[in-house]
Amino acid sequence: MPHPTSQAKPITRDDVARMAGVSSAVVSYVVNGGPRAVSPANTAKVRQAIRALGYRPNAAARALALGSSEMLAMIVPDAMNPFFAMLARAVENAAAERGYTLLLADSQASLRTERRLIKNFAARRVDGLFLWSELLEPDLIDLELADIPVVLLNHGTDLATAGDPVSMKHTAEGHGASSVGVAFQDGARMAVEHLIGHGHERIGLVMGTNAGGDRDTREAGWRQGIENAGLIPGPVLRVPFTREGGYYAGQELLARIERPTAVFVSSDQQAVALLCALHEGGIRVPEDMAVFSFDGSPESEYTWPRLSTVAQPVADMARAALDALLEPPAEEVQTKVFPAELILRASCGCH
Repeated sequence: MPHPTSQAKPITRDDVARMAGVSSAVVSYVVNGGPRAVSPANTAKVRQAIRALGYRPNAAARALALGSSEMLAMIVPDAMNPFFAMLARAVENAAAERGYTLLLADSQASLRTERRLIKNFAARRVDGLFLWSELLEPDLIDLELADIPVVLLNHGTDLATAGDPVSMKHTAEGHGASSVGVAFQDGARMAVEHLIGHGHERIGLVMGTNAGGDRDTREAGWRQGIENAGLIPGPVLRVPFTREGGYYAGQELLARIERPTAVFVSSDQQAVALLCALHEGGIRVPEDMAVFSFDGSPESEYTWPRLSTVAQPVADMARAALDALLEPPAEEVQTKVFPAELILRASCGCH
């Protein structure tokens, strides 16, 4: 009788092969989905043996044999933000089509957490990392040393013109990293120009702040649109990229004697809460104050009134980011910038 503390011998691929009456190679083909086809009859035998024996493939051994963990990682500053959730799902779907699993991590807009997550993913030898950093120049040395490719999301995208990929010696802490994103500045400028087209001459800005303290080019686009029209910029409120930040901005606007007649908000998440504050203060949108936001997240369609927003082409960005990660350019890193699109709804005055 075995000792009570002894452990049962782990079930191996050879055990499955013996029970199914096939070779261990056939078991491998069934478990891994290839590279060779297996007849339906043998596939059924192998799967039945796996269930009967309770076999669990060794992921570590598989990764060692393949030279790949088949795992990609993604770090975002706020996983609760609907836009980041939408982006993560698009990247996950694109990765799954190519046989990869995506691990999502939330830096919670903390530089310290961001660095820790980068170090952890590098130690775990993921096949690649997508990073939406809080820093203009994130520290990528751990990934560099581990020879793990990284693609920066919406990072330095306004250095290039929306359209075809642009090759450039774009670096982060001295290490080349490709970037995929949307034309933030152009999108913000178009939104402001649209508000001006509705007759607004005093347009405010609710601008999110980040842990790195770097200025967001959405602000440059807001200012560009106003200056091109020869107008005086409205008030600027700097708040966190959160619902709480947007709600606070709404309260601040309510407290002003001279309010802007329109406001551009740097994210849908902020704008949703700003609408709540304005409603509570008896401000009619868009009659008393028009609102235009940025992101194109799903929740922008379900506010009251529905939010006009600058939409990012998330599915296209996800596929481009995956291509840049798995099929990097031979010599120079690339920055691929997608054009933004205005989604016009009631909050800006469109019906």
